[in-house]
Amino acid sequence: MTSTAPPTGVQNGTPSAEPPHKRIKRGQRSPGESRMAAMLLSPTILVLALVIVYPLLSAVHQSLFRAESGLDANGYVSDVNSFVGFANYVDMFVGESGRRFLNAFANTTFFTLTTVFLETVLGLTLAIAMNRAFRGRSFLRASILVPWAVPTAVSGLLWRWIFQSDGIANELIGSEVLWVAEGNASKLAIIIAEVWKTAPFIGLLVLAGMQVIPGEVYEAAKIDGAGWWRQLVSITLPLVKPTLLVAVLFRMLDALRMFDLPFVLIGPGKESVETLSMLAWDESNQLRHGSASAFAVVLFLYVAVVAIVFVKVLGADVTGAKELKMLSKKSRAKAKQIQTNSEQKKSEATR
Repeated sequence: MTSTAPPTGVQNGTPSAEPPHKRIKRGQRSPGESRMAAMLLSPTILVLALVIVYPLLSAVHQSLFRAESGLDANGYVSDVNSFVGFANYVDMFVGESGRRFLNAFANTTFFTLTTVFLETVLGLTLAIAMNRAFRGRSFLRASILVPWAVPTAVSGLLWRWIFQSDGIANELIGSEVLWVAEGNASKLAIIIAEVWKTAPFIGLLVLAGMQVIPGEVYEAAKIDGAGWWRQLVSITLPLVKPTLLVAVLFRMLDALRMFDLPFVLIGPGKESVETLSMLAWDESNQLRHGSASAFAVVLFLYVAVVAIVFVKVLGADVTGAKELKMLSKKSRAKAKQIQTNSEQKKSEATR
């Protein structure tokens, strides 16, 4: 008695849809799916190219030129853009321009580190308060989010009224402090106003991360004798760390580009609160577009470096790729376990 092998493309008595060499491996897309994905993404890519890539390349190109006075073909004096290479970047570290740049860079870094740290601590505290179950919790959540909903320009005008020489702030402390003038008092005014406005943003994101933590975890910790502080350190903070890192990253990127709050609250031309964005605006307002573009490019590189450090070094999962990969891995493991159990049941049935 002779046995014949099943024909090509037949497995377990069932013909397959395609020959083995044309089957698509798991995780790979078919050509039709790739074309469809490209068509769906093309409008977004086009918009990003128009609003991000083109302005960035234009700024880099403009930073290589400088407006200089010269004679045109008719012998009249006119301003022309002369190619100067990296001279605008070199001037950032020499002379008066270099002093202003280093001061603006220091102010930007100081405001970013100080405000983001205070916002993280206060936002985490607000999230813990909003996550607890008590009467009036909805009112508390709504009132905490009100500062975040106020436009920054309106917020700056509000705090400018508070920090006037005869304003509420001086009435409370019983002294006359020049908050909106030069000096450390103006820096403190910026920090207070910025933390008041943006701490609810971190609190809202951290609250969303807290609410996905199963309540059984805290109940088991209570049974084991863990107190409130132990639960916070061992359960809450580790589980909300991915969300907290993303929130801090967003706030740092926003704080590095700070412009509107110090501009409205303190005003332009104040050395103690001048940031890189304000410096670039002032250079552009003085029609020095080459140096303004150079400042803007440096600020972009500064923001890019901070984002790379957070994503690569600290592991901030901005796109959710790590979580998606973990869920995919769990689903494959579960499917494999179901298949193993099914094979075991079949084996037991044949016996």
